[in-house]
Amino acid sequence: MADTERTPVDFWFDPRCPWAWITSRWILEVEQLRPIDVRWHVMSLSVLNEGRDLPEEYQGFMKEAWGPVRVCVAAEEKYGREVLGRLYTELGTRAHVEKTALSREAIEEALEAAGLDRALADAAETDAHDAAVRASHADGMDRVGYEVGTPVISVEGASFFGPVVSPIPRGEAAAKLWDGVRLVAGTDGFFELKRSRTRDPIVD
Repeated sequence: MADTERTPVDFWFDPRCPWAWITSRWILEVEQLRPIDVRWHVMSLSVLNEGRDLPEEYQGFMKEAWGPVRVCVAAEEKYGREVLGRLYTELGTRAHVEKTALSREAIEEALEAAGLDRALADAAETDAHDAAVRASHADGMDRVGYEVGTPVISVEGASFFGPVVSPIPRGEAAAKLWDGVRLVAGTDGFFELKRSRTRDPIVD
């Protein structure tokens, strides 16, 4: 199918969220099997959880999660949105597959592996890009409401949180899930399907 006939799919992610990582690997599977083009955007769990009464351990996670989203936005501002997908892959592989803390060194390595300037890691330690982080976050969340988290997907006017799934659907299973999600998300008045999670995120 010609590129002009492909459907853009907007995907908002926080690099530190394992559930978003799983969904992102699923949507990349879908991209190989359905005529879609994924467009990546940053959202922030740190912004989403501001002002909430969180356990001390989770507060530390939220503070640490600022760095990677700042670096992603800095990279987008320097190179354009098209670099976000490969930078996310490099950051997410380190964070979720290799279980590596996203330290300054790890972020620099991810930037270099993505073909980007290692000096962009400086952005992790400054609030210079926070307004852009918040704007990108709001763009995604305003479509679905603030009762949900990451990821957010928007396609042809239908926007939704998730799908939250584990392990990563591959091949035709990925395409089948996409077809089903699009069907319910495009149904007028449809809001939610949910059940309790019974397994941890399986990220590879």
